[in-house]
Amino acid sequence: MKKFILAAVAACVLSCIRGQACTNVIVTPGASVNGSAMVSYAADSHVLFGELYSTPARHFWPGATLDITEWDTYRPLGKIQQVQRTLRTVGNMNEMAVIIGETTWGGRDEQVDPDGIMDYGSLIYVTLQRAKTAREAIDIIVDLANTYGYPSGGETFSIADASEAWIMDLVGKGKGNKGIVWVARRIPDGYICAHANQARITRFPQDDPANCIFAPDVIEFAREKGWYEGSDADFSFRDAYNPLDFSGARGCDARAWSAFNILCDGVFTWREKGVEVSKPSGEWLRYAMGYDLDGEMPLFVKPQRKVSAKDVADVMRDHYEGTPMDMTKDIGAGGNACPYRWRPMDFEWGGKTYCNERAIATQQTGFWFVAEARPNLPKEAAALVWFGCDDAATSYLTPIYVSTFRVPECLKPGNGDILHYSPTSQFWMCNRVAQACYKMYDRMAPFVRAEADRFEKEMMEEAVPALDAKLAKILRHNGPFRRLRARIMTTIFTRRTAERQFKVWKQLEETLLVKFIDGNIKAQNEDGSFVCSEYNAGTPEGLEYGGYNDIWKAAVAREHGSVVEVK
Repeated sequence: MKKFILAAVAACVLSCIRGQACTNVIVTPGASVNGSAMVSYAADSHVLFGELYSTPARHFWPGATLDITEWDTYRPLGKIQQVQRTLRTVGNMNEMAVIIGETTWGGRDEQVDPDGIMDYGSLIYVTLQRAKTAREAIDIIVDLANTYGYPSGGETFSIADASEAWIMDLVGKGKGNKGIVWVARRIPDGYICAHANQARITRFPQDDPANCIFAPDVIEFAREKGWYEGSDADFSFRDAYNPLDFSGARGCDARAWSAFNILCDGVFTWREKGVEVSKPSGEWLRYAMGYDLDGEMPLFVKPQRKVSAKDVADVMRDHYEGTPMDMTKDIGAGGNACPYRWRPMDFEWGGKTYCNERAIATQQTGFWFVAEARPNLPKEAAALVWFGCDDAATSYLTPIYVSTFRVPECLKPGNGDILHYSPTSQFWMCNRVAQACYKMYDRMAPFVRAEADRFEKEMMEEAVPALDAKLAKILRHNGPFRRLRARIMTTIFTRRTAERQFKVWKQLEETLLVKFIDGNIKAQNEDGSFVCSEYNAGTPEGLEYGGYNDIWKAAVAREHGSVVEVK
């Protein structure tokens, strides 16, 4: 019988619900509609600005060095040796269609190496400049962390290329003990995975290097620290390095459960002892809600249907709708079903502590994306990032080809920041729309979502496939001029599309102001113009009042009815 010694979880992850807030979904080629591997990522932070990072491919002289700056704080960390040739990157993807995303889970304070140089953000972006495959990316991450030290907390990485996808849990060894302990598992083709600020790998196969690789000392280190006693076969990475508690289940794994629930149509199918097993997703509802931590949600599940990029994008907009955790259905949503709760993550009342739900979509998203590694297209078209800024539920994804020479102005780094407004920044324009929606969410958000859906479907079903076909035709025969022409085409398309939709969103924000001002809702004609009086073009006809939902009405009647009741 295994025995886990669960030391106190670090203070940074205590409280009712953890403060970290990123979510990833990973889709293998065999599980996707078009044979692509996909990774989605919401970079959720109260201080992160939404912009699209980009680095060109470059050659360096022998002996060159690279300055490393901590991604979260901009703090200089040191220098590392530069490689002779780097790859082009745009966002969290490189020209070889390697994708890396992450979610933070922290772990124990004593596992952070304050003298390390390679923080988790630098591990991602430096690795993308070097790795040609997902498996090579894992090797590079491990080598960088072990060579230069790792100053961040525990992380789960999503790593994919056009042929396979992996999930990797890693955490440092602490001050004076350079390097990381880690486990990486290949997601079976035809399956999906998800993670959200909680280590996800528990027990793992230790004799299958094609599908599972790990640090040689991952078990022994836990024993040395007093975090595990038992046989090697029973060792669980999560239980040793990031023990599950209410916070980890309700605030973190619940998001992974919800992603599975949506993409698998309420049925989880996984392999157990070589046999596929299926059960309703509700079997893990109490686990997701933090009420029953004895169960173990599958790491990989097989969706009932093939998954598209649009499916994954819409998962990133989830607020637990249709489940007991539905954030639109309790009084915390106010009178207009706003699925957001301002921080902190919990509150006390009447001697008890209560949590504010934390769904996949959240108000503090800096940027988010769905990246596709597409195996059946030439290199100049294979790497595609659908990129967005701010709250996923009220923003849109614009297609970004990694082969582009330049990123669009509205996404260009330096075009504003979290303290300085820019009228030409997509991040700030999406925030303007989101902030407007929070006031009358049940009326305004569907209006905005319809516009995002229209644009994304146009891009995913028409515009991008049409350009892909043109690129494939041009690149049917290899040659530098053909490749140059293709890259010019992807650059023009990427920039024009992003800037066009930015202007649409700017107009949308103005329309929201006019249509919903003061809680009144103005009717519109099919062409988008407002319905007006036959006598005056500036006087609305068909005006509606927003009102409040029944949950709010019942709460007011209960708490304040003696004052407002009409006699």
